[in-house]
Amino acid sequence: MKVLVVGCGNIGSVAAEDLAKSIGSVDVVVADKNETYAKNVAEKIRRKNVSWIQLDTTDRNKLVKTMKDFSLVMGFLPGRFGYGLVETCIDTGKDLVDVSYMPESPLTLHEKAVNADVQIIPDCGLTPGISNILVGHAKAKLDKVETVHIMVGGLPEKPTPPLGYVITWSPENLIDEYTRKATIVENGKKVEVKALSGLETVDFSGLGRLEAFFTDGLRTLLHTMPDACDMWEKTLRYLGHAEKIKLLEALGFFEEEPISVDGIGVSPRKFTAKLFTRKLWKPEVKDVVALKVEVSGIQDNKRAVYVYHLLDYYDKEHGITAMARTTAYPASIIAQFMLMKAVKGEGVIPPEEIGMDSKLFRMFLGELGKRGIRVNEEVIR
Repeated sequence: MKVLVVGCGNIGSVAAEDLAKSIGSVDVVVADKNETYAKNVAEKIRRKNVSWIQLDTTDRNKLVKTMKDFSLVMGFLPGRFGYGLVETCIDTGKDLVDVSYMPESPLTLHEKAVNADVQIIPDCGLTPGISNILVGHAKAKLDKVETVHIMVGGLPEKPTPPLGYVITWSPENLIDEYTRKATIVENGKKVEVKALSGLETVDFSGLGRLEAFFTDGLRTLLHTMPDACDMWEKTLRYLGHAEKIKLLEALGFFEEEPISVDGIGVSPRKFTAKLFTRKLWKPEVKDVVALKVEVSGIQDNKRAVYVYHLLDYYDKEHGITAMARTTAYPASIIAQFMLMKAVKGEGVIPPEEIGMDSKLFRMFLGELGKRGIRVNEEVIR
């Protein structure tokens, strides 16, 4: 079997290495538009079952031709390319595990995926990803889901100037998170709210006082939790971060339309992404990931609340960020499930369905545990 890993950034490279180490009989090919990135990742992994190719996913003809030799594709592209990759996998009859933060809903391609007899599992990272799987597990336990609240943050271990934050994943996707309207559920109805709104202060065990604001992380949960009357996701940051990001937004740093600089058209958004990489990429600063998922509802005619906590730290031994661990490992684990034919059904399969399957859920948590990622569950009745 051959697996194509598209995108060799901080997350894709870790997922490729984990998959190659976990299943030595699988040939893993890492691909990136930047030839140097792809080559460096393959050489760093240093395994016989890992090789590399240069691949520009915007060249659809080349992408289709490349995919013919593979059993499974793993997508780690910026969000704007995610939907196109899903479409191409369906058209070529290839299964896909995807982590891209695409603005479109992949569920719109469900029927096409079913007809093509392929499995597309989107949003297989941290949130969405682990969060969805935990919500799915709670849903399977409850007779009715009433509320879903998710709080998540990738943070430096201590606030780091100038934003109290460091880059640990795609700067393009980070800007998407700060600018894309979030869909939440209020009083049983879906409503759109601005990202960074709903600001509140929270106390998170192990990290102290943080701030939280709405971001667009519910994704497929908006379709698979129809009974929920109150549902949202919020991003966690150190105090004061949201105000600084709002200032950048107000000044136009996230705008797409190019402006003329000495006669050259420059997109403020692309320029900001480059600046974020230059100024906020600080590998010497260790990071931490915090996640809290709270699902409440009715179980045996009584109210029950399922609360999940995850706190993960930078892997000093292997030099892997907590964000990469909690995003890349879930994608690799689910890819392995798919290669083992453990995931049933065809079409676009929301990750929460992994959580609804008790056997797969235990396997998933077990695999996370092997990698040092612990999820604590508390049930309140």
